[in-house]
Amino acid sequence: MLIFLGATIMVVLAEMGDKTQLLAMAFATRFPARAVLSGVFIATLLNHALAVAIGTYMGTSFNINTIQIVAAGSFVLFGLWTINGDSLHGEEKRRAVLGPVATVGLGFFFAEMGDKTQLATVALAAKYNSPVATLAGTTAGMLIADAFGIYIGVVAGKRIPEKLIKWISAFIFISFGYIGLYTSVPGEFITLPYIMGLVVLTVLAVWLIMKANKSRYG
Repeated sequence: MLIFLGATIMVVLAEMGDKTQLLAMAFATRFPARAVLSGVFIATLLNHALAVAIGTYMGTSFNINTIQIVAAGSFVLFGLWTINGDSLHGEEKRRAVLGPVATVGLGFFFAEMGDKTQLATVALAAKYNSPVATLAGTTAGMLIADAFGIYIGVVAGKRIPEKLIKWISAFIFISFGYIGLYTSVPGEFITLPYIMGLVVLTVLAVWLIMKANKSRYG
């Protein structure tokens, strides 16, 4: 249950402001919300099953301590990715020749390939080596986050500040990454210079992302 809840929370955080959440919002302007969520569910189940299989293989085939360090480091990167944000590249214009559910499902499946939430699922599966709980949790997390996105984008008219949600999600992700690194990195590296170096690099990365976004969007 703890793994299920952890996976759900992590994917909800990863999905905030993510490309696939934006895609859910875009599809919800064309199709009924129930059809959109059905397509999201089918696509997520198939996509994350593949991710869980890869992560479980990694978790059983490589040194567990190395996997934990890589997974923790990836959470910091996912936090930075969340700050950077995503944009759509035409997936929302996919023609509905197969019906709403199939159209949304195909759009989501391909948009999710290599996306932050899929990679987070790989990391979680490798870290916890509990495929069923991880798959159930990440699928539930996607449905919760995308239902939330549909509500914000279509029903609430974006009254909830998207930027604030992104920053909160990124902060939690980076915090989990720091905690994971602290508990898995060998003790000789848990020193003030290394810790300060990681914090400085993170702050620098955030500054560069903000500067790049300002240049991109004005």
